[in-house]
Amino acid sequence: MRRAALLLAALLAAGPVRAVQPNEVLPDPALEHRAREISAGLRCLVCQNQSIDDSDAPLAKDLRVLVRDRLKAGDTNREAEEFIVRRYGEFVLLRPVFGLHTLLLWATPLLAILLGGFGIWRLARRRAPAPEPGLSPAEEAEVAALTRRD
Repeated sequence: MRRAALLLAALLAAGPVRAVQPNEVLPDPALEHRAREISAGLRCLVCQNQSIDDSDAPLAKDLRVLVRDRLKAGDTNREAEEFIVRRYGEFVLLRPVFGLHTLLLWATPLLAILLGGFGIWRLARRRAPAPEPGLSPAEEAEVAALTRRD
């Protein structure tokens, strides 16, 4: 039990593993920090659910190097990111831009919540059907007459 706790503590202390290779790291810490910020927001086009900072795919490595090259060339963070987006399209962004062409993407969760709430409200307001009135005395007498056996 103690070994398992120590192993778990070691794994949690390790933190997230990055795929950035030592030969990719820039000598300037400020530039490296900027490169990490940008690459954390860019999608690996091979893995599609990881940032290029977390991916070991060769294309992700190429994109990390490209981002660092753009920063070394003097681009701002925004210019470097826009360069990648122009080259690979908006799909490369892990967080899509908010615009008219992505409005449905951003509005879908809100619409789903509203429609679900409306459905629950409608179900709650649904009334139980009114009970059917019982038989009148004349009808009861008729049923009794029909069911008698003589």
